[in-house]
Amino acid sequence: MAELVFFSGTMDCGKSTLALQMDHNHRARGRGGVRFSRNDRAGGSRISSRLGLETDAVEVMDGTDFWDEVVNRRTRGQRVDYLICDEAQFYSPVQVEQLARVVDEIDVDVFAFGITADFRTRLFPGSQRLIELADRVQVLQVEALCWCGRRATQNARTVDGVMVMEGAQVVVGDVDMAGDQAAAGGEGHAPVVGYETLCRRHYMRRVTAHGANIMAQQDQLLPFEVDACLWRGSGGTSG
Repeated sequence: MAELVFFSGTMDCGKSTLALQMDHNHRARGRGGVRFSRNDRAGGSRISSRLGLETDAVEVMDGTDFWDEVVNRRTRGQRVDYLICDEAQFYSPVQVEQLARVVDEIDVDVFAFGITADFRTRLFPGSQRLIELADRVQVLQVEALCWCGRRATQNARTVDGVMVMEGAQVVVGDVDMAGDQAAAGGEGHAPVVGYETLCRRHYMRRVTAHGANIMAQQDQLLPFEVDACLWRGSGGTSG
């Protein structure tokens, strides 16, 4: 029986790497599939991994209909046994429902990959619908890390290294831009928008790696008495 499976996690936890690996494995067994993505860091019509892996894909647009995509290919004699759907958080709820229909009525496996919540910790509409409809939701086992070493559970948006809580839900950027943020400065420079994965503690306190480095350079204490993220594993106990 075909399945709709949603593989989810924070940024930097290997979703696109797994998408490419699964596509390779299925093709190696003689199955035919189609790769889809939207707003990939490498540009349109691509699926790319931070490890350097990259391949072509069909760019999902606002008007993309997954039912038509599969039916049209099969009508032309192309074998379609599965779909790889990367950056699925950017799909519309209607498109997710189309994916579910493809699974149920044409018996095509759908493997969707995406982050669950945005930089404000609010569910993306596409991810919410996937959670509601998927046969399985799997949290990826590769843990993204906060700058303090704890498991990162939140996706923070930064502008010139400073965490922001307002703005459009979708602004394309990447966690690899942290160095650019730290170097940005001067009057008239274009703001650098990027993302950083943080543990809940530092997300709630809005302490990014850039901010922590500045405080350390200025010999300032972090805005709490004991940073449990650093304290744990040191052998000490807080009273």
